[in-house]
Amino acid sequence: MPQVDSLAGAVDLLMVFGGDGTMLRMARALVGLSTPMIGINTGGMGFLTGAQAHELPLALKQIWAGQTLVETRPLIEATGQARGQAITEPALNEFVITRGAAPRLIELEVRVDGEELTRYRCDGLIICSPTGSTAYSLSAGGAIISPAAEVLTLTPICPHTLSNRSVILPLDATVQVQVLSSKVDTVLSADGQKTISLAPGDIIQVRRSRHSIRLLHLAGSSFFQTLRTKLNWSGAHV
Repeated sequence: MPQVDSLAGAVDLLMVFGGDGTMLRMARALVGLSTPMIGINTGGMGFLTGAQAHELPLALKQIWAGQTLVETRPLIEATGQARGQAITEPALNEFVITRGAAPRLIELEVRVDGEELTRYRCDGLIICSPTGSTAYSLSAGGAIISPAAEVLTLTPICPHTLSNRSVILPLDATVQVQVLSSKVDTVLSADGQKTISLAPGDIIQVRRSRHSIRLLHLAGSSFFQTLRTKLNWSGAHV
């Protein structure tokens, strides 16, 4: 079976069958390539997919006729030192810096463009792209962000200071996170696909990547329609 990157370089479109996890794996594999992909949801929520499984015939018809919508989504990138090793990791949804197996708070110092924001004592910190706002960040109380908005979201997970809430930043900002905890294992996760162990004092910087991916959606679909469908928003009767 060919590797995704070599396959993507030889085709005009990748059709991905699965859910959001499969789409995230493919997005990481497509870094640096311009080949668009469309997801056919055979999994769970499927926020990133462009069509449901029963819509496959319609998707094929629209693709053949050139009627699908093409959307460019920015990637974000984490760089820094992890236990003495230089790292560079891409993500479509989010990076999460969180505790290991021990159920104890970690302490993180966060700077934005060189200026101190705060020190978090929490279970973890989510740094997400607009695309990732409907994933882990949403579960942790973060805002839903339109994918067209060029912002980053910082969402603490179970912060000890109850006034800590999500912070919205420009997408071009550089977020620097330093691990201050010395007695609790700390890890960095990229889209839930790769986990990297961090040591006390390690510094990770997250910023917009120069790379992006292209997603196809069915004609007539929209982000707000997806929210209504996936989150079962139907309004209230008074």
